Amino acid sequence: MSLTVTPEAVSWFKEEWDFNEGDQIKLFVRYGGDSTIHAAFSMGIAKEEPKEIGISTTVDGITFYIEKDELWYLDSRHLTVDYNQEKDDIDFKISD
Repeated sequence: MSLTVTPEAVSWFKEEWDFNEGDQIKLFVRYGGDSTIHAAFSMGIAKEEPKEIGISTTVDGITFYIEKDELWYLDSRHLTVDYNQEKDDIDFKISD
């Protein structure tokens, strides 16, 4: 299980959400939407302090993380947070 945030996604976060070096960004499970592994659930984004990090990565000084109690969503898979230019939005891609 791992977490990757692409440079393109980080650039988008900096421009659209005004994220800066030192920020901590929570990726969390929310009810609604859709994913490739859990129907009716999707990923959300919030700028907040972690309680108990389950997995994290730091890119350009910004830490992206998922809390330990939400790792069930990944089901031991890899999450890539990427920028989708066509939608001008973030894509969450889950792979083996």
